[in-house]
Amino acid sequence: MSDEAKLDVVLDMEMEAALHFGTSEILLKEVLALAPGDVVELDRQVGAPVDLVVGERIVARGEVVVVKGNFALRITEVASPQMRLEGVR
Repeated sequence: MSDEAKLDVVLDMEMEAALHFGTSEILLKEVLALAPGDVVELDRQVGAPVDLVVGERIVARGEVVVVKGNFALRITEVASPQMRLEGVR
């Protein structure tokens, strides 16, 4: 089977995509004590790029925007095709 045929097999696969706004390390007891209105600080600054993560790999970066009342991602930077494919193999 050629490399192109192997790639065609996975091109129609659905994968979960997630926006990565930032991270924070907190104790389990702090997680259990969270209540509506509490704030968890993240390691990102306001205006910092947001990561688009697919299969535990960053495939793009961008900025959060609102479209028809929903959050969306305006992509400003895309990982190279080679880097994106490395996660599929």
